[in-house]
Amino acid sequence: MDPLWIFGYGSLMWRPDIPYEECRIGYIRGWERRFYQGSTDHRGVPGAPGRVVTLLPKSGALCWGVAFKVPHVETEKVLAQLDHREKGGYQREQVRFDGRDAELPAVEVLVYRAAPDNPEYLGPADMQDMAQQIRVSCGPSGPNLEYLIQLVAFLRRHDLPDAHAHELLAHAEAS
Repeated sequence: MDPLWIFGYGSLMWRPDIPYEECRIGYIRGWERRFYQGSTDHRGVPGAPGRVVTLLPKSGALCWGVAFKVPHVETEKVLAQLDHREKGGYQREQVRFDGRDAELPAVEVLVYRAAPDNPEYLGPADMQDMAQQIRVSCGPSGPNLEYLIQLVAFLRRHDLPDAHAHELLAHAEAS
């Protein structure tokens, strides 16, 4: 059986609360990270959702993140944990992951992505409006702004590009 690799592109990058035996920084091709998914169970509440990231297909795009290799004996437990954590509109997909270290082989990763047809999907909005929503939203996992700050801090610490996240944080900090 092939090992299970999970791709983190949101809070899993900076708060990987799953057991793993290896992690690699790298990217998936053809996807972009966007703050278009509503969160009423982690970074917001029903009636006042926060905004968290999802992936949208885009030709030529690269979404940088982290691939985590799950120990074989933990596979079922990790999948159950992530299925619960990502229950708010996310679905599983298999994609190819290329590591920043080009000497390591590419691997197939499991990624949780919220498609636009799920009931929590908020979609695009004016950058200032999204920043305002993130500034005021809070849920059981904490303030939505913390999520954005931690995400951008991880990207900066590892020198990973993401113009959307950086611009959104700049708007959130300016107000």
